[in-house]
Amino acid sequence: MTPTTNLFLNETEPQQFKAGQTIFSEGAPGDFMYGVIEGEVEIRKDGKVVDTVGPGGIFGEMALIDHTARSATAVAKTDCKAAQIGEKRFYFLVQQTPNFALHLLRILTDRLRHKNHA
Repeated sequence: MTPTTNLFLNETEPQQFKAGQTIFSEGAPGDFMYGVIEGEVEIRKDGKVVDTVGPGGIFGEMALIDHTARSATAVAKTDCKAAQIGEKRFYFLVQQTPNFALHLLRILTDRLRHKNHA
């Protein structure tokens, strides 16, 4: 279990998504990021799956970091449960939870490396 998973296990109001449900679409404004508690979410760019995020993973964070529109579409691959994290909570997690900040940096680094090798 990753440190991020532990942050969201006690989520009091997790969002539920059915398999095939669009969570957000490319080009839409992004007010939230998500931490996957259960299930899997596909990240799609131009209709192609570019990543699959499972329990403990996060997605949608770029919109909170740079305040731009969504760069991809997120679709529930399976029925899933995710913590919805707004900007205020995001900043709190980055500032007060070093494991979260480190996990976030690792995810962004992995995505950048993957894109550079694609």
